[in-house]
Amino acid sequence: MNDRIFVTAHDVARAAGVSQSAVSRAFTPGASISPDTRARILTAADQLGYRPNLLARSLINGRSNIVGVGVGNLANPFFVETMQLLSRALDDAGLRLLLFPADSGATAEPSIHEILHYRLDALVLLSVGLSSTLAEECRRAQVPVVLYNRTTLDDATSSVIGDNQIGARTIAAHLLAGRHQRIAYIAGTAGSSTNAQREAAFFAYLAQQGAPAPLREDGHYDIAAATAATRRLLTRPDRPDAIFCANDLMAIAAINVARHEYGLDVGREISIVGYDDVPMAAWPAFSLTSYSQPAEQMVAQTVRLIRILRDDPDAHQDVIVDGTLMLRGSSRSVANPSAYATTTNIATPRPD
Repeated sequence: MNDRIFVTAHDVARAAGVSQSAVSRAFTPGASISPDTRARILTAADQLGYRPNLLARSLINGRSNIVGVGVGNLANPFFVETMQLLSRALDDAGLRLLLFPADSGATAEPSIHEILHYRLDALVLLSVGLSSTLAEECRRAQVPVVLYNRTTLDDATSSVIGDNQIGARTIAAHLLAGRHQRIAYIAGTAGSSTNAQREAAFFAYLAQQGAPAPLREDGHYDIAAATAATRRLLTRPDRPDAIFCANDLMAIAAINVARHEYGLDVGREISIVGYDDVPMAAWPAFSLTSYSQPAEQMVAQTVRLIRILRDDPDAHQDVIVDGTLMLRGSSRSVANPSAYATTTNIATPRPD
C-alpha cells in the first residue's frame, strides 16, 4: 500500500498565508512577486517538502520545456560530444532533454509512437533520418523538428549542418597540394545527406583539377566496416597514397590498419584525412588531419532555432556553420597551406 502524501500548492499557500496564485508566481522565473513574499513561500515549501508539478504547469501554459533528441550512433565521438554540449545548453536555456534511441542507418528514426506519447516543445534528430511519415506526424502534433548534421528536402523542417561542400573541397585541395597521385574515398552511410554532400564535392573538385577519379569503398560510418574497406584498398596493386574518410571514426580505423597491419608510415607513405575533428583526432597516437565541425557552434545554433520555433513553428531555417581544416601529422606537410585554403576556412599550422 502506498502511504505517500503529496504536498500541493494549496498546502504551501495556506502555510505561507498567501494565495495559490502567489505560490505559482514564486516558482515561475521572472514572475512579478515581492522578494519577501517569495522568500516566505519558499521557506514554507521547503518545510513541507513541496516541489512544483512541472507536468501540471505544462498543461496550463502549453509548454513542457522538454526537447526530444533522437540519436542513432553514439559510437561516434562527434555525437557523444554533441550530446554533452546539447544537454548543458538546453539546461542553461531552462529546457530538459528526453532521449529517443534510433537504429543506425540512413533511414533510421525513433519510434513515432514513442515520440508522440510525450508533450515535446521540439524534436532534434542527430544524424537520424526523417521520413515523410514522421515529418507529417510531427506537423500534426505541432512539434517543430530540427535536423542536426543532416538536411532534408522537407521545407517544413529546420537544419543545422557544417559546410560539407567547402570542407570536402578543402581536403581535396590539400591532398593535391601534397602531390598525391592515387587518392581514395571511404564513404559513410549510403543515403545520408552528409555523406552525399562530402562525396559529391570531393569528387567534383578532383575532376575540376584534372585528377583521376578516386577509388571508393563503403565504410558506413562504422569502425569494423572502415577497417575492412581500408584493407581492400591497401591490398590493391594500385594501392592509394591518400585516403579521405567521411568521418574521423573511420579515419582512425584506417590509420590503425595502415600503420599496424601494413607497416606504412602514415603522413609520409600514405596520407589519411578525416572529418569532424573529434577530440581523439588531436591525440598523439593518431595526430589526425581533419576538417572540423564546430559542435559548440552547431549546438548553439540548434538551441537558438528551438527558441524561435517554440514561438513560431513556421519560422524554419537552414543553418550552415563554417569549419576549419586542422593540419596534423597524418597527412603530408604542405609548404603553403593558405595557397589553397578558402576564404571561410584557413588551414591551421601543425602543432610543434
